[in-house]
Amino acid sequence: MASNKYCVIMAGGIGSRFWPKSRQSMPKQFLDILGTGKSFIRHTFERFEKIVPAENFLVVTNRKYKDLVLEHLPELAPEQVLCEPVGRNTAPCIAYAAYSLLKRDPEAEMIVTPSDHLILDEDDFRAVISECLEFATQNDALMTVGIKPTRPDTGYGYIQVSDAQPISKVKCFTEKPDLQLAQTFLQCGEFYWNSGIFVWKARTIAEAFEKYLPDHHLLFSGLMNALGTDAEQNIVEMVFAECRAISIDYGIMEKADNVYVRCGHFGWSDLGTWGSVYQHSRKDRYANAIPEEGCYLYDTRSSIVSLPKGKIAVISGLKEYIVVDTDDVLMICPRAEEQSIKKFIDEVKYNNGDKHI
Repeated sequence: MASNKYCVIMAGGIGSRFWPKSRQSMPKQFLDILGTGKSFIRHTFERFEKIVPAENFLVVTNRKYKDLVLEHLPELAPEQVLCEPVGRNTAPCIAYAAYSLLKRDPEAEMIVTPSDHLILDEDDFRAVISECLEFATQNDALMTVGIKPTRPDTGYGYIQVSDAQPISKVKCFTEKPDLQLAQTFLQCGEFYWNSGIFVWKARTIAEAFEKYLPDHHLLFSGLMNALGTDAEQNIVEMVFAECRAISIDYGIMEKADNVYVRCGHFGWSDLGTWGSVYQHSRKDRYANAIPEEGCYLYDTRSSIVSLPKGKIAVISGLKEYIVVDTDDVLMICPRAEEQSIKKFIDEVKYNNGDKHI
């Protein structure tokens, strides 16, 4: 395994769309929502460990999740977990990792991945990532991975390619189009879902920060001398207090002229909602996604049910519903209305405080 290849796992989100199972104290990336016996972050680590040695992983997360990261990834040393004092979206997260790697290894090549995606064909996926690494090694390119769309999904960003080659220069990015535009993208054939997985040299992304997000470049390059010292956490606090929240897509990828995409077909989902979990779950003959034990359904169709282990649920007469039960919260919601979960959270928080959030 090449020692200058690194994997950065972004694991700082709360996963609020998976409430009430995903909580501030135990967010989505540390849960086994699909019932595989492993958390999302564990699957992510194992997916990349055949490409990158364990000592070359970094996890960027909120500082309150550091112990959870080390519990789920015991192969990592504490210094491999970079702790954000507050979430500032993906650009500051990636900048913290990139400048950390530059100090450690000026020739570092980075894979950047979310911690909570589903990949069905992992061998094919690793082949795609290896191609991206090879291309990024030979070119000062900002690589992203595109996914061939299977439906006009309005929840994903889209990437337009400039030609039909496996690796293509990006024409443009479009964030979460409406249904009509998403249908046009699907019919056109030039548009791919943006997976949010990136590959580049640490030096190349640092140069992009200097050009397109100079304020972030000044803050994080100024942090480099403190990295690995007792002063690091205090300086990180000040840097994150000053830097503005912005995504890497909006801040750099949509502006840069050296962005390339490798398109793949390896069974990807960002598993961002209960609806996406339903799509990828095993179902009974009535199209219900339910636990193996403890669920008794009558006249119920096309629903998803999540229960605590040892809990019994008897459900009758539901069509296309989400039912999520936890020790302290029960949510029953039509699948078509799961975008209301944020509203549910806000109202529960307003009336009951943070204890159920």
